[in-house]
Amino acid sequence: MTKRAWLVIEKTTYGEDIDNYSISKVADSVEQATKFQIHLEALNDNKNKTYFLASGISTIMEEVIYHHNKSVEEKPLILKDEVKDTSSEMPF
Repeated sequence: MTKRAWLVIEKTTYGEDIDNYSISKVADSVEQATKFQIHLEALNDNKNKTYFLASGISTIMEEVIYHHNKSVEEKPLILKDEVKDTSSEMPF
């Protein structure tokens, strides 16, 4: 039987559209991961940080894809002709 790792993922929101995800803790059981999550939430004094549990890449990817799609669904498409051409300007 394959040993399953449980991850406590930290989500930090910057502004309205930018989310950052990182692994805060890795646990061997859901009970241990839940304890880690509870303690991290209790110590958290930043309203822009939240924690959730994941058990496998597919769960993490589904969460990241969902939030990415949600963040870009309301942004207007910028056409190339609408962007100022700065290729001839110096980069500094």
